[in-house]
Amino acid sequence: MDEYNFFYGLFTGTSLFVQLIVAALLIISLWIVFQKANKPGWAAIIPIYNLIVYLEIVKKPWWWLFLMMIPVVNIVISILITHQLSLSFGKGAGFTIGLLFLPFIFYPILAFGDAKYQEISNDTKLENIE
Repeated sequence: MDEYNFFYGLFTGTSLFVQLIVAALLIISLWIVFQKANKPGWAAIIPIYNLIVYLEIVKKPWWWLFLMMIPVVNIVISILITHQLSLSFGKGAGFTIGLLFLPFIFYPILAFGDAKYQEISNDTKLENIE
């Protein structure tokens, strides 16, 4: 019983530490991405407001925030705005897939890499920008 408690505690403490490191990395990365897009970096740590700023960066209306509260629709909207963010930094669909499935790798690449923010107008089609 004592061995179980020891290994359970060790695993729990280690996984918590790893989760905190990954969360800090994502916060720092999003902060830098916001700054690259000429938005305040501190907005990355404010709940709800960071989504509003994210929508401003990808040139989508603020009311899309309400669409993110609808089950299943929120998944589609998240994919769309993540793709638009990828396009805003000159990346393609493959990078969008990376941002969706491996954000702890691809957000730091976006933040610390040489990607530059490019303003995209609302009337530009997504597939024409790359």
